Amino acid sequence: MPGPLAGLTIVELAGLGPGPFAAMMLADHGAEVIRVERAGMIGVPNDPLLRNRRSISLDLSHNQGRAVVARMCGTADGLIDPYRPGVLERLALAPCELQANNPRLVIGRVTGWGQDGPLVATAGHDINYLAITGLLDAIGRAGEPPVPPLNLVADYAGGGMMLAFAMVAALLDVSRGQPGRVIDVAMSDGAALVGALVYGMKAAGQWRDARGANLLDGGAALYGCYACADGKYLAVGAIEPQFRAAFLHGVGLDQDPLFDTLFDAGDWPLQKKRVAEAIARRSRDEWVALFDGSDACVTPVLDLAEAPAHPHNVARGTFAEVGGVLQPSPAPRYVGEPHSAPVPPRAEGEDGEYVLAQFGYSSDKIAALRASGALR
Repeated sequence: MPGPLAGLTIVELAGLGPGPFAAMMLADHGAEVIRVERAGMIGVPNDPLLRNRRSISLDLSHNQGRAVVARMCGTADGLIDPYRPGVLERLALAPCELQANNPRLVIGRVTGWGQDGPLVATAGHDINYLAITGLLDAIGRAGEPPVPPLNLVADYAGGGMMLAFAMVAALLDVSRGQPGRVIDVAMSDGAALVGALVYGMKAAGQWRDARGANLLDGGAALYGCYACADGKYLAVGAIEPQFRAAFLHGVGLDQDPLFDTLFDAGDWPLQKKRVAEAIARRSRDEWVALFDGSDACVTPVLDLAEAPAHPHNVARGTFAEVGGVLQPSPAPRYVGEPHSAPVPPRAEGEDGEYVLAQFGYSSDKIAALRASGALR
């Protein structure tokens, strides 16, 4: 069964990080996404972010290459722009011009700092965009520097997912008769939004400006990771009373009066010491077996090699092998619909002639584009 976005065509200008992630999300859910490659891109072989789409390679420094993009946007439903502010305009592909030709076109522009503001011309990466939100300062151990949470918060949660959501929202509005929109996705804005709960807790006096000193940042004894006898780790999230009781019973601390309170931060250091000593007595998998079926909120911390083989992930098909690459499957799911496997990434420019024919180019014009160097 085709995904709910079937029938929509999205043109993706090649970029890194959030643009490809959003394009993957849209393609995974049924949209036809055409990736316009550009020379000199760094990348990962068989990158999962590039699955499920067509690939055409155009030289956008060439007038005819830019004309092809403009023609595609003339009938497409959406365009993903991963460039810095002003680049589309310099390429004579300004949103106002594209939408003058196709008023229904939704243009998603994703950048680190947004389309305006003092930092728009400044280079950055996930760590930089996250740093100005206040959230990076909150991540890490007490007395140690902040820890980058990979590049997951700004690039993907704050950038790619926000872009995919906003494009679907705008496309829905177009389906109701409204004109297309230009979307300004700043990874710094999106990363800040991901931290809404933390800001709410701070306003309520429930969050201290110190790393490792709060309920959800590793400060509390019953919300964190602990080393087992074999050097592997358990993740513990036993906050609510019933979960807490099940966990403390399992580790043999249910009669310890030190654990009569949860929110007294003054007790956390000694509580953590007691929990660490208890968990260090058994291997990780022994603890997993002991807590199996309980509501103690205890799970093994799996590495990237172990995770795809976990029984829950296997049962749900959370991971799939696509083109020889083990990777996360599309998510979320639609109840009652089959869970189809993704299509591996295409070779760069592999679909050039097919795409051009789809947009009305004759074989002679395609040959001329190739001869000119506009089509690579």
